Amino acid sequence: MRLTAIEEGHLRNGMPGTVGIAAVFPGEPFDLARVRARVQDRWGALERMSLVPVPPAGPSAVSGHRWSSVRPFDPADHIAATDQDMDSLLADGVTRALSAEQPPWKLLVTRHPTAAGEQAVVLLAHHALLDGRSLETLFRLLMDDAAPQRPPAPAEGARQRPSVGLATVGRELRRIGVPGQPVPPSSGGGPGPSVAVVRIDPQVMRAARRQPAGGRGATLNELLLSAYAGALRACHGPLRSWPQGPTPLYATVPVDLRTRHNAQQLGNGVTALRVALPVDLDSPVARLRACQDQVAAFEHRCEAHRAILPALQGAARTVPWLAGVMARRLARPELTTSLCTAFKWRDVPSHLHGRPLARVVPLPQLSPPGTANLCLVHTADAYTLTVVCHLRTGDAELIGAAVVRELEAVAGCGATAVRAGQGLRTS
Repeated sequence: MRLTAIEEGHLRNGMPGTVGIAAVFPGEPFDLARVRARVQDRWGALERMSLVPVPPAGPSAVSGHRWSSVRPFDPADHIAATDQDMDSLLADGVTRALSAEQPPWKLLVTRHPTAAGEQAVVLLAHHALLDGRSLETLFRLLMDDAAPQRPPAPAEGARQRPSVGLATVGRELRRIGVPGQPVPPSSGGGPGPSVAVVRIDPQVMRAARRQPAGGRGATLNELLLSAYAGALRACHGPLRSWPQGPTPLYATVPVDLRTRHNAQQLGNGVTALRVALPVDLDSPVARLRACQDQVAAFEHRCEAHRAILPALQGAARTVPWLAGVMARRLARPELTTSLCTAFKWRDVPSHLHGRPLARVVPLPQLSPPGTANLCLVHTADAYTLTVVCHLRTGDAELIGAAVVRELEAVAGCGATAVRAGQGLRTS
């Protein structure tokens, strides 16, 4: 079975390609045999989890990779206990390619607790095999009360889509290809990847999500984009002081194209929408409003991607080297500078062998030098941000801390507005 053009591109872009997700639970380390038995029961029949990419049989320019199924499914080949703590496990995992000799995923069960006394179960996979939504789907299937995965339901007639004009498609193609500028590195430390996992005060997030005052409230994606813009401004100043002057910095937001008919489909089912971050706006609320305006256009822009992608993927599958060219071009830091993803774990409560899920820690992929990727997850009353940088050692921690300060500033705007209103009523 041939890989799709997106999958082929993930294998040919020159990066490790590892993405991940960690589920964190209270209590003692999990029993490895029980975890393996659960995986065998819930994942053993999933064809995707038994696929291994086979290199091209001929010249790579005219022949692409193929998926081959490895059977029988043996969870012992993929699931192991580890003495690494979760943070070092994620930091190592993002920089190392997974084995090409077996299906490119592994599940690691920690033996040592986090600082809060929790245990983690960490799933790492190559992006060609699974995207972020697939990782989430797989972890939901492991939970005690999870319903078994259903095959995709047949579509109830043709999906009605608004017509997309050539002008709309042309604008989206220009958005995809217009160069921005990479993330500047900090002044200290040597070059290299870094990973930071940051826990955010839920009271801060609740207050921030009520902004701007009098509006509809903010989504996780809107808050992450605006807080990242503010963090970059705090770290490096307005764009005019950056190495490339006023050239925009673009964030790329993955958007799931799956429908309710195939919501649990594993693989790669997302597209990517670029937005210019409002780094030059002065106030946190102004940056949030600007990001809300851009996110409001996502649904219409996705229709353009649905029109564009079949032609691009068809061409790349016909000429496999084109998938590599496209992937390497899009991986350049001036085109895909920062992947920014946010989602809510909606199955609450969730339990694994009787233990409640405390939080989910995402692991975005590592991109080339000049990039920083961020992912924010809301689980029950916990908010966790992971930053993966390819800048200076320690830059992930700097950006993560700056994002938290920006969220605190957004949250504080609500208190300022209340005090101002009280002053007006008493004057």
